Amino acid sequence: MFETNKPAFQGDTEFEETVVRVNRVSKKTKGGNRISFSVLTVVGDKKGKVGAGLGRAPDVASAIRKGLKLARKKMIVVPLKGTTIPHEILVKQGAAKVLLKPAPPGTGVKAGGSVRVVVEAAGIKDIVSKILGSNNRTNNVYATLTALKKLKGGKKNESQ
Repeated sequence: MFETNKPAFQGDTEFEETVVRVNRVSKKTKGGNRISFSVLTVVGDKKGKVGAGLGRAPDVASAIRKGLKLARKKMIVVPLKGTTIPHEILVKQGAAKVLLKPAPPGTGVKAGGSVRVVVEAAGIKDIVSKILGSNNRTNNVYATLTALKKLKGGKKNESQ
């Protein structure tokens, strides 16, 4: 379902890149249908930095490149408390609601779908989460990022 790969660019080895969703979209024009692709990507260094980007282009490869570039540009630093998050948080963004709870060491990542991708890319090893509301992967990724951005406390990485 999700495609994780090593970096697309030779000089960029520190980030793990994941393609969450490839969506084919079309637009009606006078000459017929114009088909393009939108690709949602997540990039993280597994040490507390994570970002997501939505790239749109006429072909999939270009859309992935654009998405990865945007994801790197919009990276956030997640405060961590050991291998988990500092406190529980519930975020509603649009129709998507995401609940993130800290978990004791050894619990692992108890998260579904798009939340799991973002949390693993951020380097969080122990967490419990629940997606409420929307099943839309794109909205759930952005809601998860908003939740991680709103976290207070813990140790932020100084390697920016």
